[in-house]
Amino acid sequence: MRKIIYLFAILLFVACTTVPITGRQQLKLISSSELNAMAFQNYSDFMKENKLSTNKKDVALIKKVGDKIKTAVEAYLVTINQSNLTEGFEWEFNLVESEQVNAWAMPGGKVVFYSGIIPVCQNELGIAVVMSHEIAHAIAGHGNERMTQGMLTQLGGAVLSEALKKKPEETQSIFMTAFGLGAQYGVLLPFSRTHEKEADRLGLIFMAMAGYEPQAAPEFWKRMSKNSEGKEPPEFLSTHPSNSTRIADLEAAIPEAMTYKK
Repeated sequence: MRKIIYLFAILLFVACTTVPITGRQQLKLISSSELNAMAFQNYSDFMKENKLSTNKKDVALIKKVGDKIKTAVEAYLVTINQSNLTEGFEWEFNLVESEQVNAWAMPGGKVVFYSGIIPVCQNELGIAVVMSHEIAHAIAGHGNERMTQGMLTQLGGAVLSEALKKKPEETQSIFMTAFGLGAQYGVLLPFSRTHEKEADRLGLIFMAMAGYEPQAAPEFWKRMSKNSEGKEPPEFLSTHPSNSTRIADLEAAIPEAMTYKK
Protein backbone atom coordinates (compact mmCIF):
# COMPACT_ATOMS: atom_id res chain seq x y z
CA MET A 1 0.00 0.00 0.00
CA ARG A 2 2.83 2.39 0.89
CA LYS A 3 4.39 1.74 -2.53
CA ILE A 4 1.09 2.52 -4.28
CA ILE A 5 0.73 5.77 -2.35
CA TYR A 6 4.33 6.69 -3.18
CA LEU A 7 3.81 6.01 -6.89
CA PHE A 8 0.57 8.01 -6.89
CA ALA A 9 2.37 10.91 -5.20
CA ILE A 10 5.03 10.83 -7.94
CA LEU A 11 2.31 10.77 -10.59
CA LEU A 12 0.63 13.81 -9.06
CA PHE A 13 3.94 15.66 -8.90
CA VAL A 14 4.72 14.92 -12.56
CA ALA A 15 1.17 15.79 -13.68
CA CYS A 16 1.06 19.13 -11.87
CA THR A 17 1.53 22.10 -14.16
CA THR A 18 1.38 25.85 -13.74
CA VAL A 19 -0.98 28.19 -15.57
CA PRO A 20 1.00 30.99 -17.27
CA ILE A 21 0.79 34.44 -15.67
CA THR A 22 -1.57 33.46 -12.83
CA GLY A 23 0.83 30.82 -11.49
CA ARG A 24 -2.01 28.58 -10.29
CA GLN A 25 -1.06 24.91 -9.88
CA GLN A 26 -3.27 22.45 -11.73
CA LEU A 27 -3.53 18.70 -12.18
CA LYS A 28 -3.60 17.38 -15.75
CA LEU A 29 -3.32 13.60 -16.14
CA ILE A 30 -4.39 13.39 -19.79
CA SER A 31 -1.95 13.76 -22.67
CA SER A 32 -2.61 16.73 -24.93
CA SER A 33 -2.38 14.55 -28.05
CA GLU A 34 -5.15 12.22 -26.85
CA LEU A 35 -7.34 15.04 -25.65
CA ASN A 36 -6.86 17.09 -28.82
CA ALA A 37 -7.76 14.09 -30.97
CA MET A 38 -10.98 13.62 -29.01
CA ALA A 39 -11.73 17.34 -29.17
CA PHE A 40 -11.15 17.51 -32.92
CA GLN A 41 -13.57 14.62 -33.49
CA ASN A 42 -16.27 16.18 -31.33
CA TYR A 43 -15.69 19.54 -32.97
CA SER A 44 -16.01 17.97 -36.42
CA ASP A 45 -19.27 16.30 -35.38
CA PHE A 46 -20.59 19.59 -34.03
CA MET A 47 -19.74 21.48 -37.21
CA LYS A 48 -21.51 18.85 -39.34
CA GLU A 49 -24.66 19.19 -37.25
CA ASN A 50 -24.75 22.98 -37.07
CA LYS A 51 -25.11 25.65 -39.73
CA LEU A 52 -22.27 28.08 -40.33
CA SER A 53 -23.23 31.73 -40.47
CA THR A 54 -23.54 33.24 -43.95
CA ASN A 55 -22.94 36.77 -42.64
CA LYS A 56 -19.62 37.43 -44.37
CA LYS A 57 -18.87 40.56 -42.33
CA ASP A 58 -19.33 38.87 -38.96
CA VAL A 59 -17.53 35.70 -40.05
CA ALA A 60 -14.53 37.72 -41.26
CA LEU A 61 -14.45 39.69 -38.00
CA ILE A 62 -14.49 36.52 -35.88
CA LYS A 63 -11.57 35.08 -37.82
CA LYS A 64 -9.66 38.39 -37.81
CA VAL A 65 -9.96 38.85 -34.04
CA GLY A 66 -9.17 35.19 -33.32
CA ASP A 67 -6.02 35.24 -35.46
CA LYS A 68 -4.87 38.53 -33.96
CA ILE A 69 -5.21 37.38 -30.35
CA LYS A 70 -3.80 33.88 -30.81
CA THR A 71 -0.78 35.29 -32.69
CA ALA A 72 -0.05 37.74 -29.86
CA VAL A 73 -0.44 35.07 -27.19
CA GLU A 74 1.73 32.54 -29.00
CA ALA A 75 4.45 35.17 -29.39
CA TYR A 76 4.29 35.84 -25.64
CA LEU A 77 4.48 32.12 -24.79
CA VAL A 78 7.71 31.91 -26.76
CA THR A 79 9.25 34.64 -24.59
CA ILE A 80 8.44 32.72 -21.39
CA ASN A 81 9.48 29.34 -22.81
CA GLN A 82 5.96 27.91 -22.69
CA SER A 83 5.24 27.52 -26.39
CA ASN A 84 4.60 23.83 -25.63
CA LEU A 85 1.16 24.88 -24.35
CA THR A 86 -0.06 25.26 -27.93
CA GLU A 87 1.78 22.27 -29.36
CA GLY A 88 -0.61 20.29 -31.56
CA PHE A 89 -3.14 23.13 -31.73
CA GLU A 90 -5.09 23.54 -34.96
CA TRP A 91 -6.71 26.92 -34.47
CA GLU A 92 -10.16 27.54 -35.95
CA PHE A 93 -12.56 30.40 -35.31
CA ASN A 94 -16.09 29.88 -36.55
CA LEU A 95 -19.50 31.52 -36.28
CA VAL A 96 -22.59 29.29 -36.29
CA GLU A 97 -26.24 30.20 -36.59
CA SER A 98 -27.94 30.02 -33.19
CA GLU A 99 -30.01 32.31 -31.00
CA GLN A 100 -27.94 31.31 -27.98
CA VAL A 101 -25.92 34.17 -26.53
CA ASN A 102 -22.72 32.22 -26.04
CA ALA A 103 -19.33 31.04 -27.29
CA TRP A 104 -16.99 28.20 -26.34
CA ALA A 105 -13.55 26.74 -26.89
CA MET A 106 -12.30 23.16 -27.11
CA PRO A 107 -8.74 21.92 -26.57
CA GLY A 108 -6.49 22.39 -29.56
CA GLY A 109 -7.76 25.87 -30.42
CA LYS A 110 -11.28 25.21 -31.68
CA VAL A 111 -13.39 28.31 -30.92
CA VAL A 112 -17.06 28.74 -31.80
CA PHE A 113 -19.24 31.83 -31.51
CA TYR A 114 -23.03 31.67 -31.77
CA SER A 115 -24.65 34.40 -33.85
CA GLY A 116 -26.83 35.31 -30.87
CA ILE A 117 -23.88 36.85 -29.05
CA ILE A 118 -22.89 39.20 -31.89
CA PRO A 119 -25.48 41.93 -31.06
CA VAL A 120 -24.16 41.98 -27.46
CA CYS A 121 -20.57 42.19 -28.68
CA GLN A 122 -21.61 45.10 -30.95
CA ASN A 123 -18.22 45.48 -32.65
CA GLU A 124 -14.66 44.18 -32.99
CA LEU A 125 -13.76 45.22 -29.47
CA GLY A 126 -16.69 43.33 -27.99
CA ILE A 127 -15.79 40.25 -30.01
CA ALA A 128 -12.22 40.57 -28.68
CA VAL A 129 -13.55 40.41 -25.11
CA VAL A 130 -15.28 37.08 -25.75
CA MET A 131 -12.54 35.70 -28.00
CA SER A 132 -9.75 36.42 -25.53
CA HIS A 133 -11.76 34.72 -22.76
CA GLU A 134 -12.27 31.58 -24.85
CA ILE A 135 -8.64 31.48 -25.98
CA ALA A 136 -7.66 31.81 -22.32
CA HIS A 137 -9.62 28.63 -21.52
CA ALA A 138 -7.68 26.79 -24.22
CA ILE A 139 -4.25 28.18 -23.28
CA ALA A 140 -4.77 27.56 -19.56
CA GLY A 141 -5.72 23.93 -20.21
CA HIS A 142 -8.97 24.22 -18.29
CA GLY A 143 -10.52 21.46 -20.38
CA ASN A 144 -7.72 19.01 -19.55
CA GLU A 145 -7.92 19.93 -15.89
CA ARG A 146 -11.67 19.45 -15.76
CA MET A 147 -11.52 16.25 -17.81
CA THR A 148 -8.92 14.93 -15.37
CA GLN A 149 -11.22 15.70 -12.45
CA GLY A 150 -14.06 13.87 -14.19
CA MET A 151 -11.92 10.85 -14.98
CA LEU A 152 -10.68 10.66 -11.39
CA THR A 153 -14.17 11.01 -9.94
CA GLN A 154 -16.15 8.80 -12.30
CA LEU A 155 -13.63 6.34 -13.71
CA GLY A 156 -11.04 6.18 -10.96
CA GLY A 157 -8.37 7.93 -12.98
CA ALA A 158 -8.43 5.39 -15.83
CA VAL A 159 -6.12 6.12 -18.74
CA LEU A 160 -8.10 7.97 -21.42
CA SER A 161 -7.14 5.60 -24.24
CA GLU A 162 -8.30 2.60 -22.21
CA ALA A 163 -11.47 4.34 -21.06
CA LEU A 164 -12.35 5.16 -24.67
CA LYS A 165 -12.16 1.46 -25.53
CA LYS A 166 -13.95 0.06 -22.49
CA LYS A 167 -16.32 2.86 -21.48
CA PRO A 168 -16.87 5.09 -24.51
CA GLU A 169 -20.27 6.42 -23.42
CA GLU A 170 -19.06 7.39 -19.94
CA THR A 171 -15.91 8.97 -21.37
CA GLN A 172 -17.90 10.95 -23.92
CA SER A 173 -20.25 12.17 -21.18
CA ILE A 174 -17.29 13.38 -19.12
CA PHE A 175 -15.90 15.15 -22.20
CA MET A 176 -19.18 16.92 -22.93
CA THR A 177 -19.36 18.19 -19.36
CA ALA A 178 -15.68 19.11 -19.24
CA PHE A 179 -15.89 21.38 -22.26
CA GLY A 180 -19.15 23.11 -21.44
CA LEU A 181 -21.41 21.35 -23.93
CA GLY A 182 -24.06 20.19 -21.48
CA ALA A 183 -27.36 21.98 -20.94
CA GLN A 184 -28.16 23.79 -17.68
CA TYR A 185 -30.50 26.70 -17.09
CA GLY A 186 -31.03 26.89 -20.84
CA VAL A 187 -27.44 27.88 -21.62
CA LEU A 188 -24.18 26.05 -22.20
CA LEU A 189 -22.69 24.60 -19.05
CA PRO A 190 -19.85 26.88 -17.95
CA PHE A 191 -16.52 25.98 -16.47
CA SER A 192 -16.01 26.21 -12.72
CA ARG A 193 -15.85 29.59 -11.01
CA THR A 194 -12.09 29.22 -10.63
CA HIS A 195 -11.68 28.60 -14.35
CA GLU A 196 -14.09 31.37 -15.34
CA LYS A 197 -12.35 33.94 -13.17
CA GLU A 198 -8.94 32.84 -14.41
CA ALA A 199 -10.11 33.05 -18.04
CA ASP A 200 -11.47 36.54 -17.36
CA ARG A 201 -8.13 37.68 -15.94
CA LEU A 202 -6.06 36.06 -18.68
CA GLY A 203 -8.52 37.28 -21.29
CA LEU A 204 -7.95 40.90 -20.29
CA ILE A 205 -4.20 40.39 -20.57
CA PHE A 206 -4.49 38.61 -23.93
CA MET A 207 -6.63 41.49 -25.24
CA ALA A 208 -3.96 43.96 -24.21
CA MET A 209 -1.22 41.84 -25.81
CA ALA A 210 -3.14 41.98 -29.10
CA GLY A 211 -3.55 45.75 -28.90
CA TYR A 212 -7.17 45.83 -27.73
CA GLU A 213 -8.40 47.95 -24.81
CA PRO A 214 -9.20 45.71 -21.80
CA GLN A 215 -11.55 48.40 -20.48
CA ALA A 216 -14.07 47.03 -22.98
CA ALA A 217 -14.57 43.85 -20.93
CA PRO A 218 -16.62 45.32 -18.04
CA GLU A 219 -18.74 47.20 -20.58
CA PHE A 220 -19.43 43.99 -22.47
CA TRP A 221 -20.58 42.26 -19.27
CA LYS A 222 -22.81 45.18 -18.40
CA ARG A 223 -24.55 44.60 -21.72
CA MET A 224 -24.69 40.88 -20.99
CA SER A 225 -26.26 41.67 -17.63
CA LYS A 226 -29.02 43.68 -19.30
CA ASN A 227 -29.49 40.95 -21.90
CA SER A 228 -29.89 38.28 -19.21
CA GLU A 229 -32.23 40.17 -16.89
CA GLY A 230 -34.71 37.72 -15.46
CA LYS A 231 -32.74 34.76 -16.84
CA GLU A 232 -29.61 34.58 -14.68
CA PRO A 233 -29.80 32.02 -11.85
CA PRO A 234 -28.64 33.06 -8.34
CA GLU A 235 -24.85 33.03 -8.10
CA PHE A 236 -24.78 30.19 -5.57
CA LEU A 237 -26.69 27.96 -8.04
CA SER A 238 -24.29 28.57 -10.89
CA THR A 239 -20.63 27.90 -11.54
CA HIS A 240 -20.51 31.21 -13.39
CA PRO A 241 -19.77 34.25 -11.23
CA SER A 242 -22.75 36.61 -11.29
CA ASN A 243 -22.51 39.43 -13.80
CA SER A 244 -22.08 42.02 -11.03
CA THR A 245 -19.24 40.04 -9.43
CA ARG A 246 -17.59 39.50 -12.78
CA ILE A 247 -17.75 43.19 -13.68
CA ALA A 248 -16.19 44.20 -10.37
CA ASP A 249 -13.40 41.62 -10.73
CA LEU A 250 -12.66 42.72 -14.30
CA GLU A 251 -12.47 46.38 -13.35
CA ALA A 252 -10.01 45.50 -10.58
CA ALA A 253 -7.85 43.50 -12.99
CA ILE A 254 -7.53 46.18 -15.68
CA PRO A 255 -4.35 47.82 -14.25
CA GLU A 256 -2.49 44.49 -14.43
CA ALA A 257 -3.68 43.91 -17.99
CA MET A 258 -2.49 47.33 -19.06
CA THR A 259 1.09 46.39 -18.17
CA TYR A 260 0.94 43.93 -21.11
CA LYS A 261 -0.50 46.53 -23.52
CA LYS A 262 1.02 46.33 -26.97
